[in-house]
Amino acid sequence: MKLLRVGTAGAERPALLDAEGTLRDLSGTVTDIDGALLADTAALDRIRSAAGAGELPALDAAGLRVGPPVARIGKVVCIGLNYHDHARETGATPPAEPVIFFKAADTVVGPDDTVLVPRKSVKTDWEVELAIIIGRTARYLESHEEALAHIAGYAVSHDVSEREFQIERGGTWDKGKNCETFNPLGPWLVTADEVPDPQALSLKLWVNGELKQDGTTAQQIFPVAEVVRYVSQFMTLYPGDVINTGTPAGVAMGHPEPKPYLRAGDVVELEVEGLGRQRQELKDA
Repeated sequence: MKLLRVGTAGAERPALLDAEGTLRDLSGTVTDIDGALLADTAALDRIRSAAGAGELPALDAAGLRVGPPVARIGKVVCIGLNYHDHARETGATPPAEPVIFFKAADTVVGPDDTVLVPRKSVKTDWEVELAIIIGRTARYLESHEEALAHIAGYAVSHDVSEREFQIERGGTWDKGKNCETFNPLGPWLVTADEVPDPQALSLKLWVNGELKQDGTTAQQIFPVAEVVRYVSQFMTLYPGDVINTGTPAGVAMGHPEPKPYLRAGDVVELEVEGLGRQRQELKDA
């Protein structure tokens, strides 16, 4: 299933995109798409049954904003330097273990919402990523099979980053990762049963129509199953939590000087195979 949330920010309603591309209203079936729903197999089965029976009313998608596909996200866990080609372009040694950092849940916005360039920013960068959405409470998982069984689905994530804040201003990466609007997510949560191999997905990103990133999850240093297993050794993952799994080569930081960092007026478009497409216009904060 392709689950999404539509409407004005803070007042989104749950919806489903059916196989014919018609937007269907879920508000008569479930209250929202959040961790509680993703952990409720009976509720998910009701959605599937209603969709299969043609019982879900159509929604007019014209002019309708798409919000983040998951409400009330508890935490956004991020994996850094998780692609061989991205590590090479930045001159970094591939890590022996996953690099973990966090984004605050309030950085998450809709897939086509405006992204704000922070005040005094000179190095705002793009990063297309595959996001994992957790569907079952995960702690101390022992195997990749267990890890995959705890995944509700996948989505497109844009891990926007300010490199000067991240690298040159001291401390951890958090200052360059947590600026407002720095994590567009969606358009859809695609349930895990529709993604048979998360290590065989293409990722692409364009800036002002120019292709900048063209990668594949096959290049991940730590694959999806290992990421979930590993993270569960250090923290409990709850339904509705999000994991950003890293970005392939092609970020602005990896370009020769002068590096083409983002500015107000730029348009970024990105997609992950089968998971939909995002488009953001950048404005000054």
